[in-house]
Amino acid sequence: MRKQSVNHRWFLALGVILLAILIYFLPPVNQRLSWRLDFALAYLRGVINPVGALPTAVPAATAYVPTSQPTAAATAILTSTPTPTAVPLPSPTPIPLSVSLPAPAWEKQDINNCGPATLAMYLRYYGWQGDQFDIASLLKPQRDDRNVNVEELTYYVQNHAGWLNVIYRVGGNLDTLKKLLAAGIPVVIEESFYFDEPFWPNDDLWAAHYNLITGYDDALQIFIGQDSYRGADQSIPYQTLEDYWRTFNHVYLLVYPPQLEGVVQNILGADWDADANRQRALDEAKAETVSKPEDPFAWFNLGSNLVYFERYDEAAAAFDRAREWGLPQRMLRYQFSPFFAYFHTGRVDDLLALSEYALRITPNAEEALLWHGWALYRKGDTAGAIADFENALQQNPGYRDARYALDFVRANP
Repeated sequence: MRKQSVNHRWFLALGVILLAILIYFLPPVNQRLSWRLDFALAYLRGVINPVGALPTAVPAATAYVPTSQPTAAATAILTSTPTPTAVPLPSPTPIPLSVSLPAPAWEKQDINNCGPATLAMYLRYYGWQGDQFDIASLLKPQRDDRNVNVEELTYYVQNHAGWLNVIYRVGGNLDTLKKLLAAGIPVVIEESFYFDEPFWPNDDLWAAHYNLITGYDDALQIFIGQDSYRGADQSIPYQTLEDYWRTFNHVYLLVYPPQLEGVVQNILGADWDADANRQRALDEAKAETVSKPEDPFAWFNLGSNLVYFERYDEAAAAFDRAREWGLPQRMLRYQFSPFFAYFHTGRVDDLLALSEYALRITPNAEEALLWHGWALYRKGDTAGAIADFENALQQNPGYRDARYALDFVRANP
Protein backbone atom coordinates (compact mmCIF):
# COMPACT_ATOMS: atom_id res chain seq x y z
CA MET A 1 0.00 0.00 0.00
CA ARG A 2 2.80 2.39 0.84
CA LYS A 3 4.41 1.81 -2.55
CA GLN A 4 1.10 2.51 -4.31
CA SER A 5 0.73 5.72 -2.28
CA VAL A 6 4.22 6.89 -3.27
CA ASN A 7 3.52 6.14 -6.94
CA HIS A 8 0.23 7.98 -6.69
CA ARG A 9 1.99 11.08 -5.34
CA TRP A 10 4.59 10.94 -8.13
CA PHE A 11 1.89 10.70 -10.80
CA LEU A 12 0.00 13.55 -9.16
CA ALA A 13 3.13 15.73 -9.06
CA LEU A 14 3.90 14.92 -12.69
CA GLY A 15 0.35 15.79 -13.65
CA VAL A 16 0.58 19.12 -11.86
CA ILE A 17 3.88 19.92 -13.63
CA LEU A 18 2.45 19.04 -17.04
CA LEU A 19 -0.67 21.08 -16.36
CA ALA A 20 1.47 24.06 -15.31
CA ILE A 21 3.50 23.79 -18.52
CA LEU A 22 0.33 23.66 -20.62
CA ILE A 23 -1.13 26.66 -18.82
CA TYR A 24 2.14 28.60 -19.23
CA PHE A 25 2.00 28.20 -23.00
CA LEU A 26 -1.56 29.50 -23.28
CA PRO A 27 -1.07 32.84 -25.16
CA PRO A 28 -2.63 35.13 -22.51
CA VAL A 29 -0.64 33.50 -19.71
CA ASN A 30 2.56 33.28 -21.74
CA GLN A 31 2.40 36.97 -22.65
CA ARG A 32 2.10 37.88 -18.98
CA LEU A 33 4.72 35.56 -17.54
CA SER A 34 7.37 34.97 -20.23
CA TRP A 35 9.01 38.34 -19.66
CA ARG A 36 9.42 37.41 -16.00
CA LEU A 37 11.16 34.20 -17.01
CA ASP A 38 13.32 36.19 -19.41
CA PHE A 39 14.15 38.62 -16.61
CA ALA A 40 15.09 35.80 -14.22
CA LEU A 41 17.37 34.14 -16.77
CA ALA A 42 19.07 37.44 -17.63
CA TYR A 43 19.68 38.16 -13.96
CA LEU A 44 21.08 34.68 -13.39
CA ARG A 45 23.48 35.15 -16.33
CA GLY A 46 24.57 38.47 -14.85
CA VAL A 47 25.32 36.84 -11.50
CA ILE A 48 27.29 33.97 -13.04
CA ASN A 49 29.07 36.11 -15.62
CA PRO A 50 29.06 39.77 -14.46
CA VAL A 51 28.44 42.26 -17.25
CA GLY A 52 30.69 45.16 -16.28
CA ALA A 53 31.39 48.13 -18.53
CA LEU A 54 31.72 48.02 -22.29
CA PRO A 55 35.42 47.34 -22.98
CA THR A 56 37.78 50.04 -24.18
CA ALA A 57 40.11 49.58 -27.14
CA VAL A 58 42.40 46.54 -27.11
CA PRO A 59 45.90 47.97 -26.36
CA ALA A 60 47.59 46.02 -29.15
CA ALA A 61 45.16 47.24 -31.77
CA THR A 62 46.80 49.58 -34.33
CA ALA A 63 48.65 52.61 -33.03
CA TYR A 64 45.75 53.86 -30.94
CA VAL A 65 46.40 54.25 -27.21
CA PRO A 66 43.48 55.39 -25.01
CA THR A 67 44.20 58.89 -23.78
CA SER A 68 42.43 62.11 -22.98
CA GLN A 69 44.14 63.65 -26.01
CA PRO A 70 42.98 62.98 -29.59
CA THR A 71 44.89 60.37 -31.56
CA ALA A 72 46.40 61.29 -34.92
CA ALA A 73 43.42 59.79 -36.72
CA ALA A 74 40.96 61.55 -34.43
CA THR A 75 42.87 64.81 -34.80
CA ALA A 76 42.54 64.49 -38.56
CA ILE A 77 38.79 64.18 -38.12
CA LEU A 78 38.61 67.26 -35.94
CA THR A 79 40.86 69.47 -38.03
CA SER A 80 39.47 68.59 -41.47
CA THR A 81 37.36 71.25 -43.10
CA PRO A 82 33.64 70.45 -42.80
CA THR A 83 31.71 70.21 -46.02
CA PRO A 84 29.39 73.21 -46.38
CA THR A 85 25.86 72.21 -45.43
CA ALA A 86 23.07 73.31 -47.72
CA VAL A 87 20.30 75.31 -46.10
CA PRO A 88 16.96 73.43 -46.21
CA LEU A 89 14.17 75.04 -48.17
CA PRO A 90 11.64 76.89 -46.02
CA SER A 91 8.33 75.30 -45.17
CA PRO A 92 5.59 76.44 -47.57
CA THR A 93 3.49 77.67 -44.66
CA PRO A 94 4.43 79.06 -41.25
CA ILE A 95 4.72 76.45 -38.54
CA PRO A 96 1.72 76.71 -36.19
CA LEU A 97 2.26 77.05 -32.45
CA SER A 98 0.72 73.63 -31.86
CA VAL A 99 -0.33 70.55 -33.83
CA SER A 100 -2.25 67.49 -32.69
CA LEU A 101 -2.74 64.83 -35.35
CA PRO A 102 -5.45 62.19 -34.90
CA ALA A 103 -3.90 59.45 -32.82
CA PRO A 104 -4.20 55.92 -34.22
CA ALA A 105 -5.61 53.22 -31.97
CA TRP A 106 -2.95 52.63 -29.33
CA GLU A 107 -1.34 49.21 -29.11
CA LYS A 108 0.51 47.93 -26.06
CA GLN A 109 3.74 46.29 -27.11
CA ASP A 110 4.46 42.65 -26.49
CA ILE A 111 7.81 41.76 -24.91
CA ASN A 112 10.75 43.22 -26.93
CA ASN A 113 8.26 44.48 -29.51
CA CYS A 114 8.34 48.28 -29.49
CA GLY A 115 9.48 48.41 -33.14
CA PRO A 116 6.63 46.32 -34.61
CA ALA A 117 4.07 47.86 -32.23
CA THR A 118 5.11 51.42 -33.08
CA LEU A 119 5.15 50.71 -36.81
CA ALA A 120 1.71 49.09 -36.51
CA MET A 121 0.32 52.29 -34.98
CA TYR A 122 2.03 54.35 -37.68
CA LEU A 123 0.56 52.29 -40.51
CA ARG A 124 -2.83 52.30 -38.78
CA TYR A 125 -2.77 56.10 -39.05
CA TYR A 126 -3.09 55.55 -42.81
CA GLY A 127 -5.83 52.94 -42.58
CA TRP A 128 -3.80 49.74 -42.33
CA GLN A 129 -5.69 46.94 -40.57
CA GLY A 130 -2.89 44.77 -39.11
CA ASP A 131 -1.20 44.66 -35.72
CA GLN A 132 2.28 44.29 -34.24
CA PHE A 133 2.25 40.51 -34.54
CA ASP A 134 1.80 40.68 -38.33
CA ILE A 135 4.99 42.73 -38.48
CA ALA A 136 6.90 40.77 -35.85
CA SER A 137 6.21 37.45 -37.56
CA LEU A 138 8.37 38.62 -40.45
CA LEU A 139 10.94 40.89 -38.79
CA LYS A 140 11.52 39.00 -35.54
CA PRO A 141 10.03 35.50 -35.62
CA GLN A 142 11.71 34.76 -32.28
CA ARG A 143 9.72 36.53 -29.59
CA ASP A 144 12.83 37.11 -27.47
CA ASP A 145 14.64 38.92 -30.31
CA ARG A 146 15.31 42.22 -28.57
CA ASN A 147 15.95 44.54 -31.49
CA VAL A 148 14.43 45.57 -34.81
CA ASN A 149 16.49 48.07 -36.79
CA VAL A 150 15.09 51.09 -38.57
CA GLU A 151 16.26 49.46 -41.82
CA GLU A 152 14.06 46.46 -41.03
CA LEU A 153 11.05 48.69 -40.36
CA THR A 154 11.70 50.40 -43.69
CA TYR A 155 11.94 47.02 -45.42
CA TYR A 156 8.57 45.97 -44.01
CA VAL A 157 6.80 49.08 -45.32
CA GLN A 158 8.42 48.75 -48.74
CA ASN A 159 7.42 45.11 -49.11
CA HIS A 160 4.17 44.83 -47.16
CA ALA A 161 2.64 48.31 -47.27
CA GLY A 162 3.87 49.35 -50.70
CA TRP A 163 1.01 51.77 -51.26
CA LEU A 164 2.88 54.06 -48.87
CA ASN A 165 6.30 55.69 -49.30
CA VAL A 166 8.95 55.30 -46.60
CA ILE A 167 12.39 56.77 -45.90
CA TYR A 168 14.59 57.28 -42.88
CA ARG A 169 17.16 59.95 -42.21
CA VAL A 170 19.59 60.93 -39.44
CA GLY A 171 20.52 64.29 -37.95
CA GLY A 172 16.93 65.30 -37.31
CA ASN A 173 15.99 68.28 -35.16
CA LEU A 174 12.95 69.61 -33.37
CA ASP A 175 12.15 72.11 -36.10
CA THR A 176 12.02 69.36 -38.75
CA LEU A 177 9.70 67.30 -36.53
CA LYS A 178 7.35 70.26 -36.20
CA LYS A 179 7.29 70.92 -39.95
CA LEU A 180 6.46 67.31 -40.72
CA LEU A 181 3.72 67.21 -38.09
CA ALA A 182 2.29 70.48 -39.42
CA ALA A 183 2.13 68.82 -42.86
CA GLY A 184 0.07 65.98 -41.38
CA ILE A 185 2.89 63.41 -41.22
CA PRO A 186 3.61 61.64 -37.90
CA VAL A 187 7.25 60.71 -37.28
CA VAL A 188 8.88 57.69 -35.62
CA ILE A 189 12.09 58.38 -33.70
CA GLU A 190 14.47 56.01 -31.95
CA GLU A 191 15.47 57.18 -28.49
CA SER A 192 16.85 56.22 -25.11
CA PHE A 193 14.75 54.29 -22.63
CA TYR A 194 15.38 53.43 -18.97
CA PHE A 195 14.09 50.29 -17.28
CA ASP A 196 12.40 50.48 -13.90
CA GLU A 197 14.34 47.54 -12.47
CA PRO A 198 17.77 46.00 -13.20
CA PHE A 199 18.12 42.90 -15.35
CA TRP A 200 21.49 42.03 -13.76
CA PRO A 201 23.70 43.32 -10.95
CA ASN A 202 25.01 46.84 -11.72
CA ASP A 203 22.65 47.18 -14.71
CA ASP A 204 22.79 50.76 -16.01
CA LEU A 205 19.10 50.35 -17.02
CA TRP A 206 19.64 51.98 -20.44
CA ALA A 207 17.95 50.61 -23.58
CA ALA A 208 16.45 51.73 -26.89
CA HIS A 209 12.86 52.53 -27.74
CA TYR A 210 10.76 53.71 -30.67
CA ASN A 211 8.17 56.45 -30.27
CA LEU A 212 5.52 57.70 -32.69
CA ILE A 213 5.35 61.51 -32.48
CA THR A 214 1.92 62.90 -33.39
CA GLY A 215 1.90 66.45 -32.10
CA TYR A 216 3.57 69.32 -30.27
CA ASP A 217 2.72 72.45 -28.30
CA ASP A 218 5.10 75.40 -28.17
CA ALA A 219 3.30 76.99 -25.23
CA LEU A 220 3.77 73.85 -23.13
CA GLN A 221 7.14 73.00 -24.73
CA ILE A 222 6.09 69.40 -25.31
CA PHE A 223 5.76 66.82 -28.06
CA ILE A 224 2.98 64.23 -27.99
CA GLY A 225 4.04 60.61 -28.39
CA GLN A 226 2.14 57.37 -28.90
CA ASP A 227 4.37 55.23 -26.71
CA SER A 228 3.81 51.48 -27.06
CA TYR A 229 5.16 50.92 -23.53
CA ARG A 230 3.95 53.90 -21.50
CA GLY A 231 0.65 54.61 -23.21
CA ALA A 232 -1.12 56.89 -25.68
CA ASP A 233 -0.73 60.68 -25.87
CA GLN A 234 2.36 60.93 -23.70
CA SER A 235 3.71 64.44 -23.06
CA ILE A 236 7.44 64.67 -23.80
CA PRO A 237 9.29 67.89 -22.91
CA TYR A 238 11.31 69.30 -25.81
CA GLN A 239 14.61 68.97 -23.94
CA THR A 240 13.90 65.39 -22.87
CA LEU A 241 13.14 64.34 -26.44
CA GLU A 242 16.33 66.02 -27.65
CA ASP A 243 18.46 64.39 -24.95
CA TYR A 244 17.03 60.92 -25.59
CA TRP A 245 16.99 61.23 -29.39
CA ARG A 246 20.62 62.28 -29.83
CA THR A 247 21.88 58.94 -28.52
CA PHE A 248 20.65 57.43 -31.79
CA ASN A 249 22.11 59.99 -34.18
CA HIS A 250 18.72 61.76 -34.32
CA VAL A 251 17.38 59.04 -36.63
CA TYR A 252 13.76 59.32 -37.80
CA LEU A 253 11.44 57.25 -39.99
CA LEU A 254 8.84 58.77 -42.31
CA VAL A 255 5.87 56.91 -43.78
CA TYR A 256 3.54 58.93 -46.00
CA PRO A 257 1.20 58.68 -49.02
CA PRO A 258 2.86 59.17 -52.44
CA GLN A 259 0.93 62.39 -53.01
CA LEU A 260 2.86 63.99 -50.14
CA GLU A 261 6.27 63.25 -51.65
CA GLY A 262 6.74 66.83 -52.82
CA VAL A 263 5.81 68.14 -49.39
CA VAL A 264 8.35 65.88 -47.72
CA GLN A 265 11.05 66.88 -50.21
CA ASN A 266 10.36 70.54 -49.56
CA ILE A 267 10.51 70.12 -45.78
CA LEU A 268 13.72 68.06 -45.83
CA GLY A 269 15.45 70.26 -48.38
CA ALA A 270 19.04 69.07 -48.83
CA ASP A 271 18.37 66.22 -46.40
CA TRP A 272 16.16 64.59 -49.02
CA ASP A 273 19.41 63.32 -50.56
CA ALA A 274 20.69 60.51 -48.30
CA ASP A 275 24.38 61.33 -48.87
CA ALA A 276 23.90 65.04 -48.22
CA ASN A 277 21.92 64.20 -45.11
CA ARG A 278 24.73 61.99 -43.78
CA GLN A 279 27.35 64.60 -44.55
CA ARG A 280 25.43 67.23 -42.59
CA ALA A 281 25.00 64.79 -39.70
CA LEU A 282 28.72 64.00 -39.84
CA ASP A 283 29.63 67.69 -39.75
CA GLU A 284 27.33 68.29 -36.79
CA ALA A 285 28.69 65.30 -34.87
CA LYS A 286 32.24 66.46 -35.60
CA ALA A 287 31.44 69.91 -34.22
CA GLU A 288 29.87 68.33 -31.15
CA THR A 289 33.04 66.34 -30.40
CA VAL A 290 34.84 69.70 -30.25
CA SER A 291 32.26 71.40 -28.02
CA LYS A 292 31.73 68.24 -25.89
CA PRO A 293 34.99 66.26 -26.20
CA GLU A 294 34.10 63.94 -23.30
CA ASP A 295 30.65 63.03 -24.66
CA PRO A 296 30.65 59.37 -25.81
CA PHE A 297 27.49 59.79 -27.90
CA ALA A 298 29.02 62.62 -29.92
CA TRP A 299 31.97 60.38 -30.77
CA PHE A 300 29.71 57.40 -31.45
CA ASN A 301 27.50 59.41 -33.82
CA LEU A 302 30.62 60.67 -35.58
CA GLY A 303 31.84 57.10 -36.01
CA SER A 304 28.48 55.92 -37.33
CA ASN A 305 28.35 58.66 -39.93
CA LEU A 306 31.94 57.96 -40.99
CA VAL A 307 31.07 54.27 -41.46
CA TYR A 308 28.31 55.34 -43.85
CA PHE A 309 30.99 56.88 -46.07
CA GLU A 310 33.29 53.84 -45.57
CA ARG A 311 35.91 55.99 -43.82
CA TYR A 312 36.71 53.12 -41.52
CA ASP A 313 40.06 54.25 -40.07
CA GLU A 314 38.58 57.54 -38.89
CA ALA A 315 35.44 55.77 -37.69
CA ALA A 316 37.46 53.30 -35.61
CA ALA A 317 39.32 56.20 -33.98
CA ALA A 318 36.00 57.87 -33.16
CA PHE A 319 34.63 54.65 -31.65
CA ASP A 320 37.81 54.30 -29.59
CA ARG A 321 37.09 57.68 -28.05
CA ALA A 322 33.43 56.80 -27.45
CA ARG A 323 34.48 53.61 -25.67
CA GLU A 324 37.07 55.51 -23.63
CA TRP A 325 34.48 57.95 -22.28
CA GLY A 326 31.97 55.16 -21.60
CA LEU A 327 28.94 53.81 -23.48
CA PRO A 328 25.79 52.12 -22.13
CA GLN A 329 25.97 48.39 -21.58
CA ARG A 330 23.30 47.61 -24.18
CA MET A 331 24.64 49.96 -26.88
CA LEU A 332 25.73 47.13 -29.17
CA ARG A 333 22.33 45.48 -28.94
CA TYR A 334 20.98 48.27 -31.14
CA GLN A 335 23.84 49.90 -33.07
CA PHE A 336 26.45 47.93 -35.02
CA SER A 337 28.63 50.43 -36.86
CA PRO A 338 31.66 49.74 -34.58
CA PHE A 339 31.65 46.15 -35.84
CA PHE A 340 31.96 47.42 -39.43
CA ALA A 341 34.78 49.82 -38.52
CA TYR A 342 36.91 47.30 -36.64
CA PHE A 343 36.33 44.56 -39.23
CA HIS A 344 37.35 46.74 -42.17
CA THR A 345 40.42 48.09 -40.37
CA GLY A 346 41.61 44.60 -39.49
CA ARG A 347 41.25 45.17 -35.75
CA VAL A 348 40.04 41.64 -35.11
CA ASP A 349 40.81 41.65 -31.38
CA ASP A 350 38.53 44.65 -30.90
CA LEU A 351 35.84 43.07 -33.07
CA LEU A 352 36.05 39.87 -31.02
CA ALA A 353 36.03 41.72 -27.68
CA LEU A 354 33.01 43.85 -28.58
CA SER A 355 30.98 41.03 -30.13
CA GLU A 356 31.67 38.80 -27.11
CA TYR A 357 30.57 41.60 -24.80
CA ALA A 358 27.41 42.14 -26.88
CA LEU A 359 26.62 38.41 -26.66
CA ARG A 360 27.11 38.49 -22.89
CA ILE A 361 24.38 41.15 -22.80
CA THR A 362 22.15 39.58 -25.48
CA PRO A 363 23.10 35.95 -26.19
CA ASN A 364 20.60 35.57 -29.04
CA ALA A 365 21.45 38.79 -30.92
CA GLU A 366 21.83 37.77 -34.56
CA GLU A 367 23.93 40.84 -35.38
CA ALA A 368 26.46 40.12 -32.62
CA LEU A 369 26.55 36.45 -33.64
CA LEU A 370 27.29 37.51 -37.23
CA TRP A 371 30.23 39.74 -36.28
CA HIS A 372 31.56 37.28 -33.72
CA GLY A 373 31.58 34.74 -36.53
CA TRP A 374 33.51 37.06 -38.80
CA ALA A 375 36.05 37.69 -36.03
CA LEU A 376 36.55 33.95 -35.58
CA TYR A 377 36.90 33.50 -39.33
CA ARG A 378 39.60 36.18 -39.44
CA LYS A 379 41.38 34.29 -36.67
CA GLY A 380 41.25 31.05 -38.63
CA ASP A 381 38.43 29.37 -36.69
CA THR A 382 36.18 28.45 -39.61
CA ALA A 383 34.17 25.91 -37.63
CA GLY A 384 33.42 28.46 -34.93
CA ALA A 385 32.43 31.03 -37.54
CA ILE A 386 30.03 28.61 -39.23
CA ALA A 387 28.46 27.77 -35.85
CA ASP A 388 27.89 31.49 -35.18
CA PHE A 389 26.37 32.11 -38.61
CA GLU A 390 24.07 29.09 -38.26
CA ASN A 391 23.02 30.30 -34.81
CA ALA A 392 22.27 33.76 -36.24
CA LEU A 393 20.02 32.15 -38.85
CA GLN A 394 18.26 30.13 -36.19
CA GLN A 395 17.48 33.37 -34.37
CA ASN A 396 16.29 35.07 -37.57
CA PRO A 397 15.88 32.83 -40.64
CA GLY A 398 15.47 35.91 -42.84
CA TYR A 399 18.83 37.41 -41.86
CA ARG A 400 20.44 37.75 -45.29
CA ASP A 401 23.82 38.92 -43.99
CA ALA A 402 24.19 35.68 -42.03
CA ARG A 403 23.15 33.63 -45.07
CA TYR A 404 25.76 35.39 -47.19
CA ALA A 405 28.43 34.90 -44.50
CA LEU A 406 27.64 31.19 -44.20
CA ASP A 407 27.81 30.66 -47.96
CA PHE A 408 31.04 32.65 -48.23
CA VAL A 409 32.87 30.84 -45.42
CA ARG A 410 31.78 27.42 -46.64
CA ALA A 411 33.14 28.30 -50.08
CA ASN A 412 36.34 29.78 -48.63
CA PRO A 413 37.25 27.63 -45.58
